[in-house]
Amino acid sequence: MAEGQVYEDILAELRETLARLNCPGYAHAPHPADVIIVAKGRTLEEAFEQAAIGVYEVITDTSKVEPKEERVIEDTGVDIYQLLYRWIEDLLYYTDSESMVFSKFKVEKIEKRSEDEYYLKARAWGEKMNSSKHPKRTIVKAMTYAMMEIVKEDGCWRVQFVVDI
Repeated sequence: MAEGQVYEDILAELRETLARLNCPGYAHAPHPADVIIVAKGRTLEEAFEQAAIGVYEVITDTSKVEPKEERVIEDTGVDIYQLLYRWIEDLLYYTDSESMVFSKFKVEKIEKRSEDEYYLKARAWGEKMNSSKHPKRTIVKAMTYAMMEIVKEDGCWRVQFVVDI
């Protein structure tokens, strides 16, 4: 199959996924080597929360993760895209460094502080990965800017990006 056709097939499946996605909500869209995360929220903060749930559903069944430990995350970015990138990257940092998996997220604030600075304050709750309790699905190696979109459409914010697996 030609590379252009593969890309067209990805876009067609992504459009189908978007058509079925509720607000708020998240979904995984097919990608040949990685996973596309698509999330929606009534606010940008809620869309970021749904995106985080989408990422952790790639890793494990979040319904089995108890919100025992809290992590506070504060990030800045030069734009909203870098802010999304850093939000997911920081969550994955806790997974890599502390074996944490998360199931509950609260983005308390996203604000534009200046022309080239956005700020996020959030909380994530979860617990240490336990193979007898948390089914291992797929390791998420990294957040990427691939196919990243942040748009407001039909009264709902949509964020989309690819995670490297």
